[in-house]
Parts: sequence; structure tokens; C-alpha cells
Amino acid sequence: MANVSNPAMAAAVSEAGGLGSVSVGAGDAAAARDTLCAVRAGTNRPVNVNVFCHQPPQADAAREAAWVARLAPEFSRYGASPPRRLREIYRSFVDDDAMLAVLLEERPRVVSVHFGLPPRERIAALKAAGIVLLATATNAEEARAAEAAGVDAVVAQGYEAGGHRGVFDPDAPDECLGTLPLTRLLARSLNVPVIASGGVMDGAGVAVALALGAAAVQMGTAFVACADSSADPGFRAALLGPGPRRTVMTRVISGRPGRCLVNRVTALGDGTEVRDIPAYPIAYDAAKALNAAAKSAGEFGYGAHWAGQGAPLARSLPTAELVARLEFETRQARRS
Repeated sequence: MANVSNPAMAAAVSEAGGLGSVSVGAGDAAAARDTLCAVRAGTNRPVNVNVFCHQPPQADAAREAAWVARLAPEFSRYGASPPRRLREIYRSFVDDDAMLAVLLEERPRVVSVHFGLPPRERIAALKAAGIVLLATATNAEEARAAEAAGVDAVVAQGYEAGGHRGVFDPDAPDECLGTLPLTRLLARSLNVPVIASGGVMDGAGVAVALALGAAAVQMGTAFVACADSSADPGFRAALLGPGPRRTVMTRVISGRPGRCLVNRVTALGDGTEVRDIPAYPIAYDAAKALNAAAKSAGEFGYGAHWAGQGAPLARSLPTAELVARLEFETRQARRS
């Protein structure tokens, strides 16, 4: 998850025997280069670098102005004013030549794409550089498209997964397939490895996914509470506190569907029509500004607390210890 993973944490996962992952999709090419340098300072083992392949947004000044007006009372609550104008806060990899150049120069061992697929020539360039390519799919059609495009493995993202939903088209009907049926479906129908993602928090869950045909498991929420994650104190408290830790799929934060812990910002989606929310990631500009204003006043409830349905199973452990614990639990579960 882009607001939680960091180079040190990714390096720690890889050093412990997993495949660490760090996102560069929410930044520019210069930031991506810095991130990759920081990762290499922590490990010489493979690390996955994640980029976003959403369709570039169409700005709509009227809709964006109406959204700013809709959020203005929330800003006022914390003595702040909303942005005068919302921006596209980061570019999609599908047309970011500078980001492609950095990846081809730095050559991380693995690159994963989310929200869709890059153009074929970009896939060919990455593969020609010796980079292993992963792509997220939420249904069989997306998975087949990823396989046909030449990716090396498909990440089967179930509906219970935390963070942004990886659907190629956020406006199309969503089958809402869970991780386990999706993993089994893809494992039986694809000729490339399948990586299960969504709701897996411990070794017992890993063992089940492997038994259903997954070659590996991708985990995000399980690592949020690690001491070396970038989660802020408010996120940690929401995840580990005594509350119910319920989650909801919402567009209100960024403009695309994402699963988040229920909090003040998700409540803004109540009664809100999808057509009222600006395009992704333009809407995210407003949410980030609101969160910053609230945090400066000591209120953490407007954060993008991306988390999956397994959030109540989160554990606060050092990253390396969690990886070791997951490995032990998986071996125990597979033997039983």
C-alpha cells in the first residue's frame, strides 16, 4: 500500500526471505529513483516495485468545484480552507515516459502494475530489460488480458483486499469475487502463476491459498502495524484499538474504489453519488488536503486507512519477525 510501504520495510521483507514491495506510483520519476536507491541500500535481494496503470483522468472543473464546496464545511471544522483548485497529483504509468526510463535504467527485479495494463511496447521494454512483470486482476477477463499481454504472473485480488481495487474499469460492473474462488478459478485457467491477494493475514490463510493453486500470496494489511511501516499513529490506533475495525469499499477518498477502515472520511460517502466525485486521482488531492488539515488539529479520522476485511487479525511485530512467523505458521498449517 502506497501510504504504508517504504524502502526499509520492503528491504526487511526481502532480507527475511519474502519479496518486499514498494510503490512508486504515487510519485514522480525522481522520487522513484530515490526510492530504488534507498531499497538497494537495505538489500541486494529482489524487491517488487509497483506502478499504477489507470486511465489518465479527464478534468471536470464544474464537478471539481462542486466537490470542493461539498468538503468546505469539513475543512472549516479544523480552521482550514479547501484547495482552490484540485490537481492530478500523479501521472499514470501508461503515459509516463520518465517513470519508464527510470525503471529501465534501475532495473528492479520485479515490477507490478495495478488498475490495468501498460501499452504493449512498455511491457516489451520491461521484459527486454529482464524485469519480471506482475499484473493485478479482479476477474477472469482481466486475468486473460494480462496473460495475453505477456505478464509473468497474475495477482488475483479478491474483493476483501484492502487498498485500491485493481479493476481495469472502475465504472464497469464488479463481480466482487473473493480471494479464494478467484484464486482457484485463475489457477485452473491460466498458464502463468497466480498470486493470491486479499484477506490473508496469517500462515493458515497462506496455506489455504497455496492449496487452491496459488504460487504465492501477496499481503498488505498484515504489515500495516509493523513498527517499520509508514502508518501514522492514527492509522495504527484505528487498526489495533478496541473498535470493531470494520471496513468499507468507497470511492470518496480518491475517486476509485478502495477498501478502508470506516472513519470520518468514509462517512463522507454516505448519500454521495459516484458522479459527484471527481476522477481519480484528482479527488485524492482534496482528501489528502483534508486529512492534513485535520491531523494538524489532532484528528486522525480523515486518513486513507486502507485495510482489508482481515484487519482485526493484524499483529504488531517487527517486519522480519512477522515474515518468520508467517513462514512457521504456513508450514504448520500445511502439515496438519
